Amino acid sequence: MRNQFLFTSESVSEGHPDKVADQISDSIVDLFLSKDPEARIACETLTTTQLVVLAGEIRCKGVYENGEWAPGAKEEIEATVRATVKRIGYEQDGFHWETFRFENNLHGQSAHIAQGVDESGNKDEGAGDQGIMFGYASDETPDLMPATLYYSHKILERMADDRHAKVVPFLEPDAKSQVTLEYIDEKPVRATALVVSTQHAAGMDNDDSRAELRAYVKGVMADVLPEGWLPGDEAIYVNPTGLFEIGGPDGDAGLTGRKIIVDTYGGASPHGGGAFSGKDPTKVDRSAAYITRYLAKNIVAAGLARRCTIQLSYAIGVAEPLSLYVDLHGTGTVEASAIEAVLPTLVRLTPKGIRTHLGLNKPIYQKTAAYGHFGRTPDGDYFPWEKTDLVDALKAALA
Repeated sequence: MRNQFLFTSESVSEGHPDKVADQISDSIVDLFLSKDPEARIACETLTTTQLVVLAGEIRCKGVYENGEWAPGAKEEIEATVRATVKRIGYEQDGFHWETFRFENNLHGQSAHIAQGVDESGNKDEGAGDQGIMFGYASDETPDLMPATLYYSHKILERMADDRHAKVVPFLEPDAKSQVTLEYIDEKPVRATALVVSTQHAAGMDNDDSRAELRAYVKGVMADVLPEGWLPGDEAIYVNPTGLFEIGGPDGDAGLTGRKIIVDTYGGASPHGGGAFSGKDPTKVDRSAAYITRYLAKNIVAAGLARRCTIQLSYAIGVAEPLSLYVDLHGTGTVEASAIEAVLPTLVRLTPKGIRTHLGLNKPIYQKTAAYGHFGRTPDGDYFPWEKTDLVDALKAALA
C-alpha cells in the first residue's frame, strides 16, 4: 500500500431517487417476509415524476400463491409503498406520497428457478443465482469501515435527522455527499475536499439564503469529522451548481440497485456486481455479501489483520460455494490460507447455512436501504452481520 495518497467516497441520502427505489423494494421484501419467512422476492422499483412502478418475481404464502393474489394483497402492497415514500418526506408537486401514480407488475417466480433453489428430499437449498460476492473490513473507524464512506454517510444521516426534526426549514429529501481524505501510513489524517449537494426549499436564490445553507452544511461537517480535519473554505463545496430545488424522482429517475458502491465500501473494496435491495436472503447477492462482511469484520476485530477482503462464489442451484478467498493486504498476523481453512468450520457457507447463522429470514431490510448496509450498529434482529461474536472462536482456532 502507498505511504501517502488521497482517496474519495460518496454517499447519497434516503431521498435520492435511486435510494427511494431501494427503500421501496426492501419495504416489499419486509412485507412479504413478515407473512412468510420462506417467501421468494425479487422486486425492482422505478421512480420518476409522480410515478412508482414495481416489477419482479415473487412467491409468498398469504400474498401470492399458485398464480393468484390473496384478497387485499395488492392494496396492502400499494399502502406499503406510499407509507415508505411518506416516511422519506416527499410531499412535492412532482412527487407526492399520496398522489403519485402506482403500477404493480409483480408476478410469480419462475418454476425453473424454484426447482434449483428450493430444498427437497436429499437436495440442499441451492444458491438463487451464480455470482461473486465480496466482504471487507478496515481498522480505519470504530465500525471497521473505510473512513471516506463512513463520514460521507454520517454527514447525510445528520442532515436527514435535522430535516425530519425540522431543525432547519430549508432542507428537502434529496442529497449527495463526497469526502476526500489524505492517508499517511495507511491511516486517514485529514479531509482535503468535502462536497454536499442538497435539495432545498424554494426561495433560496439570494446570497443570504445561500450563505445560511453553506454555514449549516459546514457546521454539520465540522460536527461529524474528527477535530482538526475540516479543510479550508476553498475545499468545501456546497451546491456547487447553484440552485437545487427540483430533486428526487421528479428531478431524475430512480432504479433499484444503482448505488451498489454507496451500499458497500465506497470503492475501497471490490464489488461482485450484484445489488442487495429487493431480494430475499436466498439470493446470495445479498446473503453472501452479508456473511463475507461478517467474517471480514470479525477477522479485523480479532486482531488477525488491519484490513481484510473476502470473496465467495456460487453457481445457481448449487449449495456449497465454489471458492473462498481471503486477502489480508499484507497486514495479517497469520497466513490468509490458514483463515481460509478455518472459516468453513465456523460458519456453513451455503445459502441456508448463512441465513440460519445470521437469522436473515426476518423483515429487517428496509433499514439497510439508505446510508449503507455495512458499518451499522447491530440492534436486536437488525444488522446481525455487523456483530463481532466470532472473535473468540477465530482466535482459538488460529492460536
